[in-house]
Amino acid sequence: MRTIQILLQTTILPSSNDWSIARFSRLAELLRTYRDPEGRVAFNVVARDRERLGEPDPILSRLDESEFDELWLFAVDEGDGLTSEDSEGITRFRRAGRGLLVTRDHMDVGSSLCTLGGVGKAHHFHTRNRHPDPSRHVADDPFSTHISWPNFHSGRNGDFQEITIVGPTHPVLADPDSPGGAIRFLPAHPHEGAVEAPEDEPARVIARGKSKATGKSFNLAVAFEPSVRGGPAVAQSTFHHFADYNWDARLGCPSFVSEPPGNTMQSEPQALRDVHRYSVNVALWLAGAL
Repeated sequence: MRTIQILLQTTILPSSNDWSIARFSRLAELLRTYRDPEGRVAFNVVARDRERLGEPDPILSRLDESEFDELWLFAVDEGDGLTSEDSEGITRFRRAGRGLLVTRDHMDVGSSLCTLGGVGKAHHFHTRNRHPDPSRHVADDPFSTHISWPNFHSGRNGDFQEITIVGPTHPVLADPDSPGGAIRFLPAHPHEGAVEAPEDEPARVIARGKSKATGKSFNLAVAFEPSVRGGPAVAQSTFHHFADYNWDARLGCPSFVSEPPGNTMQSEPQALRDVHRYSVNVALWLAGAL
């Protein structure tokens, strides 16, 4: 198997006090050090933030001309993280059959994703691409009162959440070493975003979480199967599933994060193994290697 070329990218400029790409270093390290069954390096990883707000990013706007096999896009912006040229470059990239993971956070964080073809429709925000069911327009997390819907409370940063597999176990969730054949845990977050499977796309919900505040079930991940419309894709409810802080809260967070952290990602050994397995599975599946 040839080395899979991966781009990990945020939608903000470099910043030491924000969710810039430096705060996803454990994910980058995991993928860079992963070896295939023959002991070969499986992934070459480029990790970067965007350049110059309001102008086309030199990589994203021409992503279809690059050698990358897949893009992991961490939309950590407040709605202005992608230019029209960036969105068009990413959309062409996926239409050419290449893989895409797109993830965001609560309310309108990452709402620039709405401009992406196909997979952008899976993400519902507070003011853009609102969920068509008005009954969903209610806050879930009662603790961070400055954050409104969508804001599903799956637990503290640094803790795990136990997930529910939806339908047949999707390959990205499979774990042959688990008694149940699938991963059980992902990192928790106090206010996750909302994702749904668009009815007019070859997509389905593959995993759900449960709010520790209200008991409501909510979607964690939507998988888009490769088709004539584009390559494989995953829409994830929050980028915190992949952030250093959520894998290990001792690694720190931006100063604006006020909620007290947890530590069950460290006290439950299977939790970190599961998120590692999930991340590698996604990287392989997006490249058609799983």
